[in-house]
Amino acid sequence: MSKEEIKKALEAILFTLGDAVEIKRLAKALETDEKHIREAADEMTADMNAEDRGITIIEIDGSYQMCTKKDAYEYLLKIVAVPKENRLTDVQLETLSIIAYKQPITKIEIEKIRGVNADHAVNRLVELGLVEEKGRLNAPGRPFLFGTSDIFLRRFGLTNLESLPDINAEKVEDFKIEAEEELGYSGDEIIDVET
Repeated sequence: MSKEEIKKALEAILFTLGDAVEIKRLAKALETDEKHIREAADEMTADMNAEDRGITIIEIDGSYQMCTKKDAYEYLLKIVAVPKENRLTDVQLETLSIIAYKQPITKIEIEKIRGVNADHAVNRLVELGLVEEKGRLNAPGRPFLFGTSDIFLRRFGLTNLESLPDINAEKVEDFKIEAEEELGYSGDEIIDVET
């Protein structure tokens, strides 16, 4: 393995793992000796310092770690102070709309409607405060029932759940036609799915 390949692999490993990685472990993984690892790390550190980059490689008790340079620390503090904009993905919006119109509803019911696992989307909506547990269904396993929260009403400018837009039969039929066109089949075709 050339020195450039070692440097490339070393950078990828240290960046991805984030923590300090023992030099012995690096040498074994890259099938080289510790001397070559040290030479590559020293060159990388010198290059990063010469290019005045925001990161560097440090040695900690026989291990290497990629970290932020001290003079870039103030930027980390500033970015942490800026609130993160929470945008909903299409999957989360779809899940939220199912919950809003069908509440109280279980994850299993959401999954039947969506046709895929809903754990991540529901958990994220709960984390954002848009959805909350409304109780438990009196059925085997006693699954949680989910519904929208007051935060949901405020974020979407609703006074109550009755102010949700009506979905009339005509709109539902339009959505069905659009979905069929996207999937490339007409409503007359029957699709058999074996499980």
